[in-house]
Amino acid sequence: MKRTALKSAIATGILLSATSAWAADHRIEMLNKDSEGRTMQFEPAFLKIEPGDSVTFVASDKGHNSESILEMIPAEADPWKGKINEEITITYDQEGFYAFKCQPHLGLGMVGLLQVGDNGPQIDAEEIDKLPGRAAARLAELIAQADQGGEEQHSADDRPQ
Repeated sequence: MKRTALKSAIATGILLSATSAWAADHRIEMLNKDSEGRTMQFEPAFLKIEPGDSVTFVASDKGHNSESILEMIPAEADPWKGKINEEITITYDQEGFYAFKCQPHLGLGMVGLLQVGDNGPQIDAEEIDKLPGRAAARLAELIAQADQGGEEQHSADDRPQ
């Protein structure tokens, strides 16, 4: 009986360590200007990851932070709030969409979106409407990008020339 319990415990430990070995760490930079020339951006601004993956938000330029937008993360998920000019790493276990912001630059549209897994709760359109104009517009773009399978969509006004 003890041998069976020991074997079971060892097998469980191996499975848990193997699962964490498959988890990836992604990187999102907090920038004054992204590679497309847009000011005050996360890059990438949209990222699809798997449950158990982590994301490191890197303060590549000074004056930025990353924090969750409280009503725009899955109900079971823990919110986060990074400090200005500091890197923060978050592990995402709950499937769904996570909207995040740079608090000092929210009014300038500095928001981002994570999709964890393929299922899970969507972001309520009424919550998006509560954001400042540029942030609401940018988050709507990112949601459209997620709906298109991750391909960034450009309007006629923001297409690179």
